[in-house]
Amino acid sequence: MDDPDIDVWAMDEVMFHQHGTTCKMWIAPEDHNPTIYHHPTRKSVGYFGAVRLRDGKFVYQREADKFNAETFHRFLKFLRKTTARTNKKVVVISDNARYHHAKLHKPWRDNCEDRFALDFLPPYSPELNPIERVWKLTRRNCTHNKYFSELENVINAIEPQFDKWRQGSEALRRLCAIN
Repeated sequence: MDDPDIDVWAMDEVMFHQHGTTCKMWIAPEDHNPTIYHHPTRKSVGYFGAVRLRDGKFVYQREADKFNAETFHRFLKFLRKTTARTNKKVVVISDNARYHHAKLHKPWRDNCEDRFALDFLPPYSPELNPIERVWKLTRRNCTHNKYFSELENVINAIEPQFDKWRQGSEALRRLCAIN
C-alpha cells in the first residue's frame, strides 16, 4: 500500500433489484410491525465495479446480461485501459468467483501480469473486499426505502451516484482504507 509505484484497486460485481431494499423504520410500540410488499418482479441490474484505494476513484460498467467469464474479461480489459494512464503497476483485489479464474482470460491475465495483476482473497471471505462497503453505501444512499416501478428507475437512482465517484471520492477513500 505504501509503494508509490503500485495502485491497489478493489473489484467486485453487484446486483440491484427493482424492488429496492428496506432500511430502518420506527414503529410505535403499540402497533404491529407492518407488512411491506415488494413489487412482484425479479428484474435486476448488475454492475462490475472497482475502487482505487488511494483516492476513492470509482470505475463501473453495467452488465445487461449475466456475470460470467466473458463479461468479466470485458470488464478487466476496460479496467486495464482505464488504469494504464497512471503508468503504475495495478494490483486488483478480487474474490474467488469461479469466472474470475476462468481459462478464457488466463492468457490475457498472464500477458498483463507485469503491469496489471489480480490478487485473490481467501475463499469464503467477501467481507475482506473493501468494495463491499461501496455497495452497501450505494444501497443506503440510492435504493433503501424506495419503490421503483421500472428497472430504469433503479439505474437512474444508482448511476448518478457512481458518476460522482468517478474522479475520486474522499468518502470512498476513507470507507475503503486498509490500515
